Amino acid sequence: MCLLMFTGIIEELGQVNKISRQNNNALLEIKTTKVSEDTEIGDSISVNGVCLTVIKKGAGSLTCEAIPETLKVTNLANLRIKDLVNLERSLKVGHRLSGHFVTGHVDCTGIIRKKNYINNNLCFEIAVPAEFIKYCIPKGSIAVDGISLTLVNKRSNTFTIYIIPHTLKNTTLKFKGPSDKLNIEFDILAKRVF
Repeated sequence: MCLLMFTGIIEELGQVNKISRQNNNALLEIKTTKVSEDTEIGDSISVNGVCLTVIKKGAGSLTCEAIPETLKVTNLANLRIKDLVNLERSLKVGHRLSGHFVTGHVDCTGIIRKKNYINNNLCFEIAVPAEFIKYCIPKGSIAVDGISLTLVNKRSNTFTIYIIPHTLKNTTLKFKGPSDKLNIEFDILAKRVF
């Protein structure tokens, strides 16, 4: 089990400045202000829920490297210049845990099937591969693009989440809609039970 953890509470929206290739890996340069403040080379940050290592630090930017397996399993391969990404620094021992334990190891990607409002609350229905639905625990925690959320219910291969206005305003979910691909990390406790 990875000892490095995140909380799923997004600190900042970063912007992709540059994407380059080096030895089949993708180098992502991300414009950031808050997250880069005390981040050093070698530190881990969550980018759309994916734990990446900072390999370069510039004035107001961080560069992370994603290997081919990461690009295959997550939605990072779909990023384009100027796209916004959810950013979070790793949890420090002794700090408040406001979300839930998130490792940054994405289990699969999900596809938004429906986006609608129910009683003035935004609701997403997200499809995942059938073999992962067993980890969907109603009223349990789930990380969607690195955001700590509560899973409302599940069906044969979909689950539903509601988004509160604060989360919508401060994450990339405000830009997402049907057919968009999201990184999904199921709750670490649910994965140990099943």
